[in-house]
Amino acid sequence: MATETTGKGKDSVTPDAEQAALKRLDQNLAKMDELAKRLTAAMAKHHPVNAALNAPDPDVFTKGAAAYWSEMVQNPAKVFEHQAEFWSKSVQHFLEAQQALANGKLEAPEDHTPDDARFSNPLWKTHPYFNYIKQQYMLNAKAIKDAVSDAEGLDEVERQRLTYFSQQIIDMMAPTNFLATNPDALERAIETEGESLVKGLENLVADIEANKGELLVRLADTSAFQVGGNIGTSEGQVVYRNRMIELIQYAPKTEKVHALPLIIFPPWINKFYILDLKEQNSFIKWVTEQGITLFVVSWVNPDRSYADVGIEDYIEEGYLAAIREAKEITGQKKVNTIGYCIGGTTLAMTLALMKHRKDRSVNTATFFTALTDFADQGDFTPFLQNDFIDGIEAEVNNYGILRSHIMSRTFSFLRSNDLIYRPAIRSYMMGETPPAFDLLYWNGDGTNLPGKMAVQYLRQLCQRNEFVTEGIELCGERLHVSDVTVPVYAITCETDHIAAWKTSYRGVQQMGSKEKTFIVSQSGHIAGIVNPPSKKKYGHYTNEDLSLDEATWFDTAQFHEGSWWPRWGEWITANSGKEVAAREPGDATHPAICPAPGSYVTASLPT
Repeated sequence: MATETTGKGKDSVTPDAEQAALKRLDQNLAKMDELAKRLTAAMAKHHPVNAALNAPDPDVFTKGAAAYWSEMVQNPAKVFEHQAEFWSKSVQHFLEAQQALANGKLEAPEDHTPDDARFSNPLWKTHPYFNYIKQQYMLNAKAIKDAVSDAEGLDEVERQRLTYFSQQIIDMMAPTNFLATNPDALERAIETEGESLVKGLENLVADIEANKGELLVRLADTSAFQVGGNIGTSEGQVVYRNRMIELIQYAPKTEKVHALPLIIFPPWINKFYILDLKEQNSFIKWVTEQGITLFVVSWVNPDRSYADVGIEDYIEEGYLAAIREAKEITGQKKVNTIGYCIGGTTLAMTLALMKHRKDRSVNTATFFTALTDFADQGDFTPFLQNDFIDGIEAEVNNYGILRSHIMSRTFSFLRSNDLIYRPAIRSYMMGETPPAFDLLYWNGDGTNLPGKMAVQYLRQLCQRNEFVTEGIELCGERLHVSDVTVPVYAITCETDHIAAWKTSYRGVQQMGSKEKTFIVSQSGHIAGIVNPPSKKKYGHYTNEDLSLDEATWFDTAQFHEGSWWPRWGEWITANSGKEVAAREPGDATHPAICPAPGSYVTASLPT
């Protein structure tokens, strides 16, 4: 700010600078008034979600409290020890801070709290106010965790749920999440004369407007990407369309291709272009470069008219339709297949159905991070109990669909600090524009789920695990995982929190296939799959003995540097027949409908 020196030798604000500051203040106040009106209008469009989806059954906390008081009666010394430890540390912490101030030192006391990325600003260590808040928060968090972990009389699911929800409370109450106790946000507000807070409110209103009254933190700059423009750009044509799918055939990259085509069935919970974000990491592009005729299914993003669409419709009008059309276009009797996540789960059920129907159209099946055995619900345990699924049933009864933001919010809360709180701090407190990050853009490009299918998946597969127990009844048959008998190649990911590799392994073990290959890639659900050889980033583990338990399999597995893509590529080409002349997309009976990536993937989110 411009200043002038007075006769007394002190700096003061010039009249021009003062007028400019007042003008900025008036502009910001006017903008705040406009934003407040927009916020009110946006919130009025909010469609309420069933209460059960916003919070767990209170019984979760009631049982936790009962276990605590039971412990108090049966083992009071242990409980008093916890309370005494927490109280003594809190008092000691307060006295140390007081002593520092009493000695005239504006400095923080000694700090032995563990490193935490949320508290990276030096003021958390050096400033007595912020340091006191941080240390007390750490003490509170530890006390809550200790109380939960030591609670007795809870079964494993109850303990898992109580642990999860108590951690959500801990994360939500972090001082970094509040303006008055976030030094980064306060510093930015001072540096920008409050402009960052106005911009933050603008970002907040824009997010609520974009999601029809729901608060979903935008993770990426949506203006930086266009599907079919700078992401999802591999050349191809939609050669078949029905109410469930667009079937895309990609243009060949080689003069010769192997005879058998390959069909990729991505999950309909997300969109297929995760496999084609950009040329450098496009699995779709890489496959065509291996001399493979590639088809990819692009699923419709359903609206309320799809309320009665179930898993059987996905099988008949998705999987079997795509297989039929790809065979007709290429003139082949068989195809190879890939199923990713729920796309792999349903591919397994499709293969079981084809076994019953004596349909031998599938030559091989590759599974990317796909579950077939749901005995271990992993990180999703808190959401797969009756209170939440009852809430989902009520939701789909009201709307016909499971709206995309509910799925998005559920996945985000599994990694709440990374996918909710940090992005919210940057956007709403710091006033920053979200990053232009293609993966995060894809992550926010949500899809709805048909009501019937969502409930089938949650009740019959996730809760009752029918596919590996008594069998799941679909399409007039009882389907069992052992009915999968084609050669199988499964790729899982070491740190996958959505489809844990150990759970995937148990499902593959139960398949009836005589030829089975199992790989564990380093990294997680996306990065472990979208792992091009050129990056040389993540390695992978192999072990031919699938009779071993998970721990022994991994302990005795061989580690390989680099991507699994070339290893799988050798296998798929060896199973794709002789070479023939490259095929352009479509044929006389399947003229090109529109260029890839098609219309289903770019359609506005239906409601």
